[in-house]
Amino acid sequence: MKYAIRGVLLVLILFGTVCTAQTQPFPNKPVRMIVGYTAGSEIDVIARMLAQEMSEKWGQPIVVDNRPGAGGTLAGAIAAAAVPDGYTLFFNSVSHAASSALYPKLTFSPVRDFAGISQATSAPNVLVAGPGVAIKTIQEMIAMAKAKPGQINFGSAGMGSGTHITLELFRLGAALNVTHIPYKGVPEVLTDTMTGRVHFSFAPIGNAQPLVKEKRLTALAVTMLTRAPSLPDVPTISETVLKGFDWDQWYGLFAPVKTPRPIVNQISEEMARVLKLPAIKERIGIRGSVPKASTPEEFDKFVRAEAAKIEKVIKEGGVKLE
Repeated sequence: MKYAIRGVLLVLILFGTVCTAQTQPFPNKPVRMIVGYTAGSEIDVIARMLAQEMSEKWGQPIVVDNRPGAGGTLAGAIAAAAVPDGYTLFFNSVSHAASSALYPKLTFSPVRDFAGISQATSAPNVLVAGPGVAIKTIQEMIAMAKAKPGQINFGSAGMGSGTHITLELFRLGAALNVTHIPYKGVPEVLTDTMTGRVHFSFAPIGNAQPLVKEKRLTALAVTMLTRAPSLPDVPTISETVLKGFDWDQWYGLFAPVKTPRPIVNQISEEMARVLKLPAIKERIGIRGSVPKASTPEEFDKFVRAEAAKIEKVIKEGGVKLE
């Protein structure tokens, strides 16, 4: 009888411990935020900026884990397979919406296997030339490429990245025969653009802008329909050579699809709070981006629409990875 009572007490203690652990408020341990691009890329900079603010509020560290490769899909595969408890998050770009169309053999679905938490920013890519290229306008760049088919190189942050897709859409629209040179990330491609190893590249405005202002790169055009306030003298592709050309290099936060909805909502609300902070709005604005929070439902709808739009363009244009 004595041992039976002890056994019952032990079970109750263990049950109480488990219940306590399960009812502890989220988060009660470090959170991992996976980023599919190299450290120093614009997406990495924005992710770390937001992670720092969120971790200070939560009292738990958010560890940014860079897993570059294959347009963010290597990181996506890791995130999709993670335990859906809110402790593994995935910060990705517009390339997330293009993944299925570009990588038909993906082990995960960017739409079905992830729950959108919130969009983070909206911003253009910038078409830039190195100082050794005697080109000052996008019209001159197109004339050069057409005069030397196959001889002009364009760098990107990697196969399937947003910068690569921008290049493919631009190449198709302008009917250009150029050579694509993929890199591991934005810092790497911009270094080689500045040194002349590649002639031109598309890059997120946050990475390109300081180098343009230091005259280490020449900005030829931005990819959204309206000019960037931080580079007001740089025209859009739409107003110069390809009317209607519009590419938004947005970033956003995701979680594995089975992550409990209350946790998804909590993280989304925290993202919205951070994106409204005056200091964060200023820091993001200086980098040429616009903070853009959304609810999980809004972001899921937005990503589905983006995926459908980009897939249509990719299929109609015959865009394929080399």
